Amino acid sequence: MNDSLTPATTVAPAGRAETPPVRTRRISLAGLRPLGRTVVNFLIFVLLAFFLVKLIPGDPVVVATGGRLSGEQLEAAREVYGLDGSWWQQLVDYLRQLATLDLGNSIATGRPISDELLVRIPSTLELVLTGLAASTVVALLLSHYVVTHRAAWLSKALTVYARSAGALPEYVVGIAFLFIFYAKLHWAPAPSGRLDPILLRPPATTNFPILDALLAGDTVAAASYVSHLVLPVLVMVFAHTPLLMKMLILSLDESIDDPATKFRVASGAPRSMVLASVYRRALPSMVATLGMLFGMFLGGAVVLEALFGLGGLGQYAVDAVNASDVFALRSFLLATAALCLLIYLLVDLAIMLLDPRRRAGVDRKDL
Repeated sequence: MNDSLTPATTVAPAGRAETPPVRTRRISLAGLRPLGRTVVNFLIFVLLAFFLVKLIPGDPVVVATGGRLSGEQLEAAREVYGLDGSWWQQLVDYLRQLATLDLGNSIATGRPISDELLVRIPSTLELVLTGLAASTVVALLLSHYVVTHRAAWLSKALTVYARSAGALPEYVVGIAFLFIFYAKLHWAPAPSGRLDPILLRPPATTNFPILDALLAGDTVAAASYVSHLVLPVLVMVFAHTPLLMKMLILSLDESIDDPATKFRVASGAPRSMVLASVYRRALPSMVATLGMLFGMFLGGAVVLEALFGLGGLGQYAVDAVNASDVFALRSFLLATAALCLLIYLLVDLAIMLLDPRRRAGVDRKDL
């Protein structure tokens, strides 16, 4: 027996082969890193949004009021909106307001910005999440067909479609769909809002239009909301599904070529078990892509809401720019960043749960 190998070959007694405390503590603390990273990124964006708006030339009150105020009236208005102090004092006041979730008042409407955002954000989330869910289902079905029917002509056509990811901008697809399905075929309702003009808006409970209509028992209004959402969602699906398909097909191909999959096939495992193993290894890449797509969908909502007259968060940003309402514009930027960072945090946590190798602080040698 070689004595030099004795320490390395020592085996812990049965029932005591536990994870070393230091490693467990390191993994537990590392699990908090995504949350800390999200908080730091948001604070950086708060400062960027403040100085970005400050860079806009001209006095915000003069621009927003069209020069109708002067003298004492102008000074009084600047004092009301906190624009009469130095930039350092304005920054401190701004951070103090954010700490109490106070976004200030809109120059254009005079109403609290937080109240306006609470009405518009659910409507935009309804559009974005519906489009994201529809794109996910379509991408899963089409990608599964592509990787399981390589020789079929339809599979080759879908592969070409997946490679066209990003080739068609969302606004181009939106205009084309409006021309075909509304102007020519008359299958879609007029792009003039979420509800038919002859119907009354149901009482707002959650500010999610379809959900509020269902809670109020107004199925006619719910059907109208859904019908006005179909075409924008189709635009999102057509424009963004290729990117999701492209990433999913690549991940599935890598997972199929993985030695673990070949071992299951060689050992005669059922087809359902092999497919479950393939999709489990490909899932983290798909979740990461979905997180990235959420930001793209949210950015695209600005264009679609203006194009279809949906009146959500994107329309609010357009109105803020047109009215030179810097406070509303700054709050829109913050709300968008907060939503994206929250989704990215959830994506990080989901990937860590799905794939232990991607947990921060975990080395491959530990697994």
